[in-house]
Amino acid sequence: MEYRTLGGTGLRVSEIGIGCEGFLDKTPQEVRAMVDRMEALGVSCIDLYSPNPGFRASLGLALEGRREKFCLQAHLCTVWEDGQYQRTREVGKVRASFVSMLEQLRTDHVEIGMIHYVDAVSDWETVQNGPVMAYARELKAAGRIGCIGLSSHNPAAALAAVESGLVDVLMFSVNPCYDLLPGTEDVNALFDEKSYAAPLVNMDPERARLYETCQRLGVGITVMKAFGGGDLLNGALSPAGIALTPVQCIHYALTRPAVASVLAGAKSLAELEASAAYAAAPEAERDYAAALSAMPKVSWEGHCMYCGHCAPCPQGIEVANVTKFLHLAQAQGAVPETVREHYAALPAKACDCVQCGACETRCPFRVPVRENMRQAQALFGR
Repeated sequence: MEYRTLGGTGLRVSEIGIGCEGFLDKTPQEVRAMVDRMEALGVSCIDLYSPNPGFRASLGLALEGRREKFCLQAHLCTVWEDGQYQRTREVGKVRASFVSMLEQLRTDHVEIGMIHYVDAVSDWETVQNGPVMAYARELKAAGRIGCIGLSSHNPAAALAAVESGLVDVLMFSVNPCYDLLPGTEDVNALFDEKSYAAPLVNMDPERARLYETCQRLGVGITVMKAFGGGDLLNGALSPAGIALTPVQCIHYALTRPAVASVLAGAKSLAELEASAAYAAAPEAERDYAAALSAMPKVSWEGHCMYCGHCAPCPQGIEVANVTKFLHLAQAQGAVPETVREHYAALPAKACDCVQCGACETRCPFRVPVRENMRQAQALFGR
């Protein structure tokens, strides 16, 4: 298992994490078996959106004696009422739910306190200026949460939160179908067949800007819905018209800027193993480029997917990384210091490009690589 630093938090998280939904309705023994296998596989990041007290108590028992081996991403603003999950912005309920969660988990802190489900810009403004954010900052100051996160499906709301400087971690829905759609406050649009009825061309620019802004500002991304609720793994259900593998979906998400961990769903040990298999998967299995370029309803032409098919460059240029840094700087309208320093650390720069065009003959998306190299040299000065 490989590990990544989560933005500017300093937390090291496994590239493959697990969402909690698969733990629900399991016995304490079954939850322990899942956690045992996660530990053996090196899966360290667990998302805890559900306030289900039975699940929390079972997980708390399973974590005893090894709590420090796991990074817990627990959600504020989720409460358990009348035997079911509810989202709330009532800070009294938020406080009570958080306190009971720590008791049920048998811990005194969680690494990430995630403000739950902010899909409307107006909702973000309410959170930002109200008691929920004040409480989150209070918890961070007290060491009850290590950093403040926010979960969202809407790039507009997520971008507003990221640019505020109040959020350290973003939990966002990332996959090659959702990334095509413009932002909306209605999460159901991501699953609606009508959203994909017309031909779609390239990544939504607002989503691209979100990922690049997170990278620039040091906001780490944890990924939800990498498989689109399983639809992307089934050719009959996938909006793209073809099936992808779990490994391809995970690799797509992990090649987006700022992404540190993909929180895969796993309702069984077999599904956990299938996602964790990414760690040992060869490049040929990770490769999503051919599948994306063959999607019957989608065109990615001209858009660099950072897939690496352009390699090897005869001059040793890491073309995908140069292009990624170029996009980060272009999104900012300047060259941020962090981008400049990362570019400077590359063993070969855009100025080393001899314009041979070998990369372009291998690119499945017909990206004008040579022009990108010219732009990068002009922008970075070498």
